[in-house]
Amino acid sequence: MDTKALHTISYGLYVITAKMGGRLNGQIANTVFQITSEPPTIAVSLNKQNLTHEFIQDGGSFAVSVLSKEAPLSLIGQFGFKSGREIDKFAGVNYKLTTPGGLPYLSEHTLAYLEAQVKQIVDAGTHSIFIGTLTDAAVLLQGEPMTYAYYHQVKRGTTPKTAPTFTAVRAEAQPAPTVPKYQCSICNYIYDPAQGDPEHGIAPGTPFADLPDDWTCPICGAGKDAFEKI
Repeated sequence: MDTKALHTISYGLYVITAKMGGRLNGQIANTVFQITSEPPTIAVSLNKQNLTHEFIQDGGSFAVSVLSKEAPLSLIGQFGFKSGREIDKFAGVNYKLTTPGGLPYLSEHTLAYLEAQVKQIVDAGTHSIFIGTLTDAAVLLQGEPMTYAYYHQVKRGTTPKTAPTFTAVRAEAQPAPTVPKYQCSICNYIYDPAQGDPEHGIAPGTPFADLPDDWTCPICGAGKDAFEKI
């Protein structure tokens, strides 16, 4: 069986949010889809280990922020590679609350938001599929949504281990490049000198050794000392 066939399935990139008591939390997800139009019903798939999963089970509702192509890697890293058990994911992030349920949604780099009341939970092994009927929705910005392919191929993003599409890839031995690449040991982001990090003012062709001392991983924010030559 060639599991690479799964790579042909298309996905988006979203921030799923929920609340429990007075706490807010959210996470990145790539599996959000509409099930019916009457009543308008959507579903999201989340790993059972994630804190947002716990919040949705407790509160019975969730919100979806549809990210735009312009969303920075740092925002995706904030919600995709950090744990709400350790940090406040909304610290420094512009957000608003939905009117009916008071759930947070991102007010920047977001094309639209959806709020849903959970009607059914499907056990999918490591994940749960939350099926919910819309209780609120609005378009915030005109533009193109961030696709999973664009995130990987253009922004060179990586995938958290708890994502449904995560696949462990074994690196193959290749001739050492003239200018070596460096990989983040925390989120697996690869700094390629040929491409640089234009989003943070690092021009293409900048060797890793020439990066400013305060440069950090565009995804998870780790310092240069977390990178290893590959």
